Amino acid sequence: MIASVRGTVTATGPDHAVVEVGGIGLAVQCAPGTIADLRVGQPARLATSLVVREDSLTLYGFADDDAKQLFELLQTASGVGPRLAQAVLAVHTPDAVRKAIANADIAALTRVPGIGKKGAERLVLELRDRVGPVAIGPDGAGGVTVGAWPEQVRQALVGLGWSAAQAEQAVAAVAETVDGETPPVPVLLKQAIRLLGRTR
Repeated sequence: MIASVRGTVTATGPDHAVVEVGGIGLAVQCAPGTIADLRVGQPARLATSLVVREDSLTLYGFADDDAKQLFELLQTASGVGPRLAQAVLAVHTPDAVRKAIANADIAALTRVPGIGKKGAERLVLELRDRVGPVAIGPDGAGGVTVGAWPEQVRQALVGLGWSAAQAEQAVAAVAETVDGETPPVPVLLKQAIRLLGRTR
């Protein structure tokens, strides 16, 4: 497993860069945003993921380890291969991807070429519990990263007998009331139950 490469960038193309490491030029498949930050003749470090197929070895490169980990996680969803996973990260930042999956933002996910409504729903269904903490802020950037309280509240509500759709609506309503520091999960859960009590 090649976890990262560090060396001199000797060439770049629309979808790849060549990084020379110890006299060997490694072709690394990269999203356009990653390539834009590379300069020929300059040193670079890329987090990498090696994808092995019967007829090929393909090295995918990322600006940081976070993007690489998300790339590998996306591929655990059914129907998602390395090219589609990289397409997701070409369109959205890792934080924006986590936010879209955690909040079931189908519209954001379907902006990725190759992902339709069913594919987006499958990503949410299979990965929602595994994307980790979600950053709060525009496109998930620059905000405060908090624990995944929406998921904790959602699971608690379903466990208490409400449907997934009802839990989703309650979490969304509670999220709109959170301003500044996030209250403890039990407080948020009580608030959600009060909201749902009116609809039962």
